[in-house]
Amino acid sequence: MATLFRWLSRWPLWLLHALGGALGWLSYALSPSYRRRFKANAAQAGVSRPAFRAAVAEAGRLITELPALWMRPESQPLAGRARWQGAELIAAAHARGDGILFLTPHMGCFEVAAQLYAEDYASRHGPITVMYRPARKPWLQDLVATSRERTGLAAAPATLAGVRQLIRALRRGEAVGLLPDQVPPDEMGVWAPFFGRDAYTMTLAARLAREPGVTPLLTRAERLPHGRGYVVHLAPFDEPLPAGAAQAESAAAVNRAMERVIRTCPQQYLWGYDRYKSPRSTAAGHNKD
Repeated sequence: MATLFRWLSRWPLWLLHALGGALGWLSYALSPSYRRRFKANAAQAGVSRPAFRAAVAEAGRLITELPALWMRPESQPLAGRARWQGAELIAAAHARGDGILFLTPHMGCFEVAAQLYAEDYASRHGPITVMYRPARKPWLQDLVATSRERTGLAAAPATLAGVRQLIRALRRGEAVGLLPDQVPPDEMGVWAPFFGRDAYTMTLAARLAREPGVTPLLTRAERLPHGRGYVVHLAPFDEPLPAGAAQAESAAAVNRAMERVIRTCPQQYLWGYDRYKSPRSTAAGHNKD
């Protein structure tokens, strides 16, 4: 697989995206379970038919662009292929000496946001640490781990040790990247509405956002058409987060913020992601409908 990724990484981005569009529709056609989940999740959010059809292809592009990002030599910077919209929010946070918490849903090319930050800011403000869930297959574990560990970019596993790693980075005034719509491990989340349906939601995002000296930013990396690159959009996180032990209310506030981000570009959200699944030990004890 690593050999295949290295070969694909030499392709131009427009060709990888063309291949990805076809892959997206092929996956949708061949997998009944994926197709049902895709339709149900998009319908739950009220996605229009044009955005729905575009999202099928965009899901494939998310996969085929990975070789270009993971195998990209560090001698080939993203400058010219990716840019910020809202970079003044980063500058303001750094001026205050704050740590930055980038919160992005499963949409667009979320991989590129961390890489762009690492290139533009890590040499002056320290690395960005991103949380990821280790792959189950051993061959993929090595590929993901080595591909995401780049200069100025550190990876933290979705474990308690990884959580501590994120907190330490923020307290040093560094940046952290997190996908709040990722289903957390059992006992690390609460049930909260997401597009009108209860979803098991991590409590970590709200916990980190409430840390003193942390600036949370809503983030999405838009994939431009025809392989023209990416724009990373930033916005303030302006949802009030209840203090104390109101975890469900805080998780709901984070979900509302994610919904607003997704609605700005629903055609690039990963509607096939199993957002409403249950951790195994709670599956029998909670009715999600």
